Amino acid sequence: MQAEQLETLSSLFASNDYRLLIIDSIMALYRTDFSGRGELSERQQVLGQFLRRAAAMAEEFNLVVFMTNQVMSDPGASTLFAGADGRKPAGGHILAHASTTRVLLRKGRGEERVAKIVDSPDCPEREATYIITTGGINDPDKA
Repeated sequence: MQAEQLETLSSLFASNDYRLLIIDSIMALYRTDFSGRGELSERQQVLGQFLRRAAAMAEEFNLVVFMTNQVMSDPGASTLFAGADGRKPAGGHILAHASTTRVLLRKGRGEERVAKIVDSPDCPEREATYIITTGGINDPDKA
């Protein structure tokens, strides 16, 4: 289903009127379509095909592909694959390797939020704090 929707979108991107493809919660449908460890291999293969097609579309139509994802708890994970708090992205290595830059969004103190560059070929690991207001996203020091 996801692959068919991506192909439908490719005709719209061919018009050169669009430069951004946002895929909200990339793993949501894959996690419901495939359940349990018995279907994990098939899920990862289908996900890999989808990600390769999205990357090809980005190259072909000069697009930015922006994906949001879910994190999941993994208390038994080593710190190599999970954060210090035991959270790791859903989708495994295939999703991590398909992403150029990864940003972790989390809640900070009070109304503050934190965006942390986790992996990027162009940017060092760094954090930025922001708040969300009725006027948009603002610097907490200026709000």
